[in-house]
Amino acid sequence: MNEINSLSLQKTALIVVDVQNDFCDQNGALGKQGADTSMVKEMILNLQNLIHSARELNLPIIFIQTIHEDATDSEAWVSRGNTKNVEHNQVCRKNTWGADFHVVAPLETETIVIKHRYSAFYNTRLDSVLRTFGINNLLFTGVATNVCVDSTARDGFMRDYHITMISDCCAAYSEQAHLAALQNIDSHFGRVATSNEIIEELKSNKTSFIRI
Repeated sequence: MNEINSLSLQKTALIVVDVQNDFCDQNGALGKQGADTSMVKEMILNLQNLIHSARELNLPIIFIQTIHEDATDSEAWVSRGNTKNVEHNQVCRKNTWGADFHVVAPLETETIVIKHRYSAFYNTRLDSVLRTFGINNLLFTGVATNVCVDSTARDGFMRDYHITMISDCCAAYSEQAHLAALQNIDSHFGRVATSNEIIEELKSNKTSFIRI
């Protein structure tokens, strides 16, 4: 694993992607459709610990929240993939329990970026928020590793951010999909690290994290 130098650590943000009931809870939309959400249960404690450490260090945390409604449901979007059915397009509907955050949630002072597609950079304010904070290094967590986390991480790399995927703070609906996404990020778009490795790097930095 490559080390992040202390200068770039001062410009780091933690990105929490789509940790929402419809994606993470067995009673959410995807769980009811048969998706295996067990990996979320396995990673959520690691994510809680990482968020706690980030807050202690005043590291900016940006929560990504998917919201879908008729106004953003294009024909291409609702016919995506191989699950073209009504239930598939009832995920994270506006003002529903399914769209609410799952277990972890932003503090009142923390930033929420709402997205309508897989990538949190597409037609959102995420890039503007990061530039305002002076961020160039992104730590990625969330769901699903191989879809929305991966899509956002790739888009971040294309915008010249340094990318780290935190392996035990991401989850997919199969181990194969999870591991394949991590391998691809590590090979082409950034690096992969565990939450313990990241926490050690953060705590070893002598300079506190200040939003600029």
